[in-house]
Amino acid sequence: MGLNCSVTVAALRSDLAAAAFSVERLTALWGPDAAAALHRGHRVPALRALPSEPTPLSTLATAFVLGLPVGGDDLDAALPALGAAGAAGLGLVRLADGAAEPLLDLRPYSFVDANGVGEWWIASDLSELATGAPLREDHVLGVGGASSTLSGLTIGSAVRSVLDLGTGCGIQAMHAARHADRVVATDISARALEIARLNAELNGIRNIEFRPGSLFEPVAGERFDRVVSNPPFVITPRADGVPAYEYRDGGMVGDALVQAVVEGLAEHLEPGGVAQLLGNWEYRPGASGLERAVRWASDRGLDVWAIERELQDPAAYAETWIRDGGMRPGAEFDRLYAAWLADFETRGVTSVGFGYLTVRRPRDRPSLRRLERLDGPVAPGLGERIAATLAAHDALAALDDEALAARHLGVAPDVTVERHYWPGDEDPTAMTLRQGGGFQRAEPIGTALAALVGACDGELSVRAIVAALAELLEADEAALSAELLPSIRSLVLDGFLLLE
Repeated sequence: MGLNCSVTVAALRSDLAAAAFSVERLTALWGPDAAAALHRGHRVPALRALPSEPTPLSTLATAFVLGLPVGGDDLDAALPALGAAGAAGLGLVRLADGAAEPLLDLRPYSFVDANGVGEWWIASDLSELATGAPLREDHVLGVGGASSTLSGLTIGSAVRSVLDLGTGCGIQAMHAARHADRVVATDISARALEIARLNAELNGIRNIEFRPGSLFEPVAGERFDRVVSNPPFVITPRADGVPAYEYRDGGMVGDALVQAVVEGLAEHLEPGGVAQLLGNWEYRPGASGLERAVRWASDRGLDVWAIERELQDPAAYAETWIRDGGMRPGAEFDRLYAAWLADFETRGVTSVGFGYLTVRRPRDRPSLRRLERLDGPVAPGLGERIAATLAAHDALAALDDEALAARHLGVAPDVTVERHYWPGDEDPTAMTLRQGGGFQRAEPIGTALAALVGACDGELSVRAIVAALAELLEADEAALSAELLPSIRSLVLDGFLLLE
């Protein structure tokens, strides 16, 4: 980005700050109900809430959030340093007949990560809501549900280098820039890289290098401490007349794009380096999609933890993504629908899974191969929980049962126990440990395990607690220890119990 452009972007930054163009102020402008409607793709409530006389904030909101034309004079007033002409020079608007027609979406984005609270302005292409038409194939998506999910999953501890593979509007690279010395962001889309550079410049982020190219081609021979990727994982028919959107369609058959990303990580992670990505995987007769996703990593000698969050049948999957492209029901929708179902039929696909993959290049030999289905609610900021789980796995791997029995344990502060009783009974008929944070797991427990967890205050070793329980329950100590230790390992791994 040249000097003149940098000066222009600096003027835009100054104007947005002066207008208090923030999430908090926009919500106050049109109210929480209208904000919720906008999140669902409807702008009428927000439009009705705007003041009759334009203010700098309402002008910016109308143009860049609602995607509607505003008066050129009003935009000049809202952007006094940049001016409407400067906004046109940046490609934000088109000026004609005294009006400014928005060409890009530009909105505030607030977040909380491992480094605290932050807020940026993020530019992207106008949505279907603004254009009233299907998306263009080189559409650059803003901060959507998937990108928010991934940023929440990302481990935020300090590292030297991060690769953002398929950066899109640059949001993952910008998050990574808060905890990495340097970030390399790649994308096959020239338009995505242009917008991502604008977003980094607009928010004063200087440690991102943007490179064009497909998959790992732009970083051949390089390794990174972290890799983060929201790849174009959508499974789209490779057929004439079926739109392929650069932000979501990887140009490969089935789930081969996600497979290629996972397999390529082996050559691009430093020892001990971690990659985190979202993906889809196909289920076929006799072949679990989740198992296939795990094998992509484990067959390359990588540690892997796969979490499946959702499972869709082919029809529901096709409907979701055809509609995502801005296509409304009708003859063209039906034509695309038939193409998607025919494509799935050629491979015998029975369903499609969606979830998270955490992949690590081990320093020694692979020791982690975990797959699970978690379709319940989760707490924000899963990155901290994922990091803690990896650390717990490594600590447990170094402890045999004797060493684990000698350790002192504590109960995580977000853990509670539920007890259920039949009316009139003194003893509970069922007990469940629950996490308030992280993956909000629920773990059924029996009487002995409940007593052990209740005694884990860091004062006594596991061995001492088991010995006391054996005496209290009149049980064999060795047998009770053999029964409880596997459960203790599981509770430590999942964050219910903490190694002191």
